[in-house]
Amino acid sequence: MCFSAAGEGSLDDLLRHRCPLTPSLSPRKRTTSQSKTEPPLLRTNKRTIYTAGRPPWYNVTGTTFKEAFVIGLCGGSASGKTTVANKIIEALDVPWVVLLSMDSFYKVLSKDEQEQAARNEYNFDHPYAFDFELLVNILRKLKKGKSIKVPVYDFTTHSRRKEWKTVYGANVVIFEGILAFANKELLKLLDMKVFVDTDSDIRLVRRLKRDITERGRDIGGVIKQYNKFVKPAFEQYIEPTVQVADIVVPRGGENFVALDLIVQHVHSQLEKREITVRSALASAHQGQPLPRTLSVLESTPQVRGMHTIIRLMRLLIEHALSFLPLKVSGHRGSTDVCLFQITGVSILRAGETMEQALMAVCKDIRLGKILIQTNHQTGEPELHYLRLPKDISEDYVILMDSTVSTGAAALMAVRVLLDHDVQEDKIFLLSLLMAEMGVHSVAYAFPKVRIITTAVDKKVNDKFHIIPGIGNFGDRYFGTDAPSDCYESDEGMDF
Repeated sequence: MCFSAAGEGSLDDLLRHRCPLTPSLSPRKRTTSQSKTEPPLLRTNKRTIYTAGRPPWYNVTGTTFKEAFVIGLCGGSASGKTTVANKIIEALDVPWVVLLSMDSFYKVLSKDEQEQAARNEYNFDHPYAFDFELLVNILRKLKKGKSIKVPVYDFTTHSRRKEWKTVYGANVVIFEGILAFANKELLKLLDMKVFVDTDSDIRLVRRLKRDITERGRDIGGVIKQYNKFVKPAFEQYIEPTVQVADIVVPRGGENFVALDLIVQHVHSQLEKREITVRSALASAHQGQPLPRTLSVLESTPQVRGMHTIIRLMRLLIEHALSFLPLKVSGHRGSTDVCLFQITGVSILRAGETMEQALMAVCKDIRLGKILIQTNHQTGEPELHYLRLPKDISEDYVILMDSTVSTGAAALMAVRVLLDHDVQEDKIFLLSLLMAEMGVHSVAYAFPKVRIITTAVDKKVNDKFHIIPGIGNFGDRYFGTDAPSDCYESDEGMDF
């Protein structure tokens, strides 16, 4: 998965557990807002934190412009596919890489099949053992940038666990499995096909060690299953697919020359897919009338007087809630708010300033967070972190940021919500102050999103700061002296 927020661990722990790149490979230099000497991620045994963000994967219309680059890894059981995948991930030096294993997509076994599996008489290496329909559907969605849920298979009980793993935000997908090339629909989704070729004796030794130590099998059962199912399946279904491979990697993870070639090719493909959004937004929609989806609070003396008071946020929240649908109950024609779920999502850092006002109006509201910051070398927004409540797809979402200049951060945040299947007409973008440029950017890309603010300023300077604006609202609110490179979204400055 892209992020694992579970578990405990201090920053010192993270720094002690950095994963160095394979010395024999040549990693690409990053173009991010981070120091070039820093690795793109820090790992402990419980947590992964990315220190480089995900650049835009959509164009100014808000639609997905570049799909994830999918690498397919095929090879016999215990050939070293996962090792090769991890070596590629380390050498790529690119954040937002997803490793998807075919082992997650074994079919749910019937009672009779489970009994066969317990006796080592079920063929897990035959194509009928896999749920290809589910696999193709999930990989297709992941390639298009959607949030997906992956089943978790328990090899001890030969069944799927109740909890599924959520995966989102892939620039590169590495898909590995023994039958990765055995399905025509799967092959269409693979941008690069790699066959890992390892001697059969080595594969048998690895399988014995893995199945006995990790999956609780006995040596006799493992050998019986290998001779009866694994070896024949390799010869009939797996080995012939080497013909469709773009690259064959002998010796697996120890073949650094082959891995380096793979990494170089992936980098060249990613460079071709790079896109700039902010500069395009700055020059688009100039002189056009403001969209109907924009709602601005009436400029009363009270509103003008409260523009410097935080309580204005509550008025903005209440105004936004007035657009939610109502229903007439069956008792004397009284009108009650529909029973629906509302989730608040703040664009870090300045969007957090509006959370207290939202919670004051909606006591039990669920909250999510999206961290978007500027890459100071490319000038583009980058997605660094997100934490969204489960099952957000049916909710009305109040998306909060203090100011919107070009709309680049807001555009990315809305795209993230859509990728998690939130309906466009259920998204409400709230901001204390917006520039006309930002309003047009969001409304053009997402015409069904409701845009709500207290005021709209007409101009943005050459640094994309709103004129006259309110300065860096995050610094004003949190009492910091200068913009932080780590927690910066619109805030009247960067976007």
